[in-house]
Amino acid sequence: MSSMTKIEPLGAVRERVLAGLRQEIIAGSLRPGDRLVERELADRFGVSRVPVREAIRALVAEGFVHFETPRRTVVRRLTPHDVQELFELREALEVYAAGLAAERATPEDLAECEELLALAATATAAGDAEVITDVNSRLHDRIVAMAGNTLLTEALEPVAGRLRWMTRRNEEWPQLLVEHRELYEAIASGDPDRARAHALAHVRTNYRSTVRHLFGDAEE
Repeated sequence: MSSMTKIEPLGAVRERVLAGLRQEIIAGSLRPGDRLVERELADRFGVSRVPVREAIRALVAEGFVHFETPRRTVVRRLTPHDVQELFELREALEVYAAGLAAERATPEDLAECEELLALAATATAAGDAEVITDVNSRLHDRIVAMAGNTLLTEALEPVAGRLRWMTRRNEEWPQLLVEHRELYEAIASGDPDRARAHALAHVRTNYRSTVRHLFGDAEE
């Protein structure tokens, strides 16, 4: 009796390689300036060079890597302008989303946010940076989802990974927890103006922290 080996579809292989490389960049395993070599990556992931090439092209489109030359692809070195552009987008869209969330949030939505805040508090007390980053990202995603605007969600989705990449070294966790609690309370109050004000303050504070952690005080 023989067994047949299940062949993984090319699209699934590409997504697996893409997700793996993206996470390595976000986590810092692949650092700015590191070269991505198709042959080496294909060997490491145990795949052909085709899905690796496609994954690299997707990472270029997502803003994680760029072609220094036609034959040399490296992880991007973030600049202050990169950070400014992303946070300008956050300020425009996330602040708007917070106002909509205050108008449209259901009791179930708010209960889920409370659960995430409880997880964030536990992780903050333990100093677990990986869990904190994950839970905080989920909280922001939940707030955007609560806005109930599919186009708004789709507009923010492509930059979510880049945002995690830029902010992963921010370690002002207790302050971040306070800001998230205040933002949640503003949304739960049902007051859109209050929610937008807290969201705006949070994005701008996070921007200053990100610039400081990436480039030092001189770049603020």
